[in-house]
Amino acid sequence: MAKPIADVDIDASMDEVQRRLMFEDECILVDEQDNVVGHESKYNCHLMEKIESENLLHRAFSVFLFNSKHELLLQQRSATKVTFPLVWTNTCCSHPLYRDSELIDENFLGVKNAAQRKLLDELGIPAEDVPIEQFIPLGRMLYKAPSDGKWGEHELDYLLFIVRDVKLLPNPDEVADVKYVSREQLQELIKKADAGEEGVKLSPWFRLVVDNFLMKWWDHLEKGTLAEAADMKTIHRLKN
Repeated sequence: MAKPIADVDIDASMDEVQRRLMFEDECILVDEQDNVVGHESKYNCHLMEKIESENLLHRAFSVFLFNSKHELLLQQRSATKVTFPLVWTNTCCSHPLYRDSELIDENFLGVKNAAQRKLLDELGIPAEDVPIEQFIPLGRMLYKAPSDGKWGEHELDYLLFIVRDVKLLPNPDEVADVKYVSREQLQELIKKADAGEEGVKLSPWFRLVVDNFLMKWWDHLEKGTLAEAADMKTIHRLKN
């Protein structure tokens, strides 16, 4: 069945890279207990109409990469991103794909493989700089967030920490800007976002992590007790 003309026009205005990813990438569909129930295109997974009418929920991950000074690497999403363009967010946020290497449940290996892949795609960080065994899964959250009326997110998001000093080569198709922040600098950025200053906006998933987990986990990171903070049994159902 052909798409409505309006949809065709909107799709044609997409950046070529984003259009390719939207239609070629197959996200992993899950139920609210994180059981795999199928797969669907990235395009359909991010259409609010589909999210609302079919309750499409897909698996995602959010990486929080810290350097050896325990500063957090943030990225500003590119202007061509279909959902949440030009917002500031954590180091890397994306989706494991419906492929064997990213469907492995044991030790959360599928999600870690996807995180390693996207750190290279988005930030130019080679796999050897972010070894699989260095990713620390700390929790899972389920959330829904509309972006602009047409697009949005409905994700079961794996939250991963990693501490590595890395070289960056950001991909301009994915990333507009990057910066490391201390805890205090992040608080200043949050204040600007809350006040609407300098056009600063934060992604909804990043804000949920900040408000519910990040500062406590940052404490554990600095104390060397991060493993104690991990809770991969609970799925936190959160709202902005």
